Amino acid sequence: MALPPINTTEDSFIREVDEELRRDQLTGFWKTYGRWIIAAVGLGLAALAGWLIWNDQKMKAASAESEQLDEALRKATSGSDAASIKALAPLKASSNAGYRATAMLTEAALLLQKADLHGAAKIYGQVAKDEAIPQPWRDLALVRQTAVQFDRLAPDEAIARLSPLAVKGNPWFGSAGELVAIAYLKKNRVQPAAKMFADIASDEGVPETIRGRAANMAASLKARDSGAAKQGNKQ
Repeated sequence: MALPPINTTEDSFIREVDEELRRDQLTGFWKTYGRWIIAAVGLGLAALAGWLIWNDQKMKAASAESEQLDEALRKATSGSDAASIKALAPLKASSNAGYRATAMLTEAALLLQKADLHGAAKIYGQVAKDEAIPQPWRDLALVRQTAVQFDRLAPDEAIARLSPLAVKGNPWFGSAGELVAIAYLKKNRVQPAAKMFADIASDEGVPETIRGRAANMAASLKARDSGAAKQGNKQ
């Protein structure tokens, strides 16, 4: 019987040794690290399960809060202010910033309808200071708080509060700028007030009603300033 070539026998032998070595290495590796791998996989699955449970509970909680908010708003539109405020109470402590802000702003609006200016201003102030609430809602709350307190605020304080919002491009430019301009008038600073009203009137991003008021005020102040200048020249 013919013997296989020597190089073929050697290759087979080397492959067998190499495979046996890899098996030994794998066995040793598994004995050393196998329990840690199992533990890591187990922890990963536990974490995934925990996240799925948490997410499911969060979705259920959000659904329940959504229904609760709808109920509170229905009561508010039907004139049941007291019942609406009671329904809003748990949502004011919600971990969801959106529901919390909506509940607080709604309650403040209901208090305004009851002429409770102090209570409404307090809630607006809480929303404005809540850093977890998105900035546009906080800015809205600050504008509303300032508007509610405006008659009792020093003009300088109103200007300091709202000047950062009373700039073109800001979503609340119209409302904030209008209050800042009136505060300037309280200080008898006609020129900055007139400029603010003119800027508001020319900004197409501002609601039309506010633009219309601002245009009328800008024209009135311009006429007043021109009249005062002519009177001065005569003297």
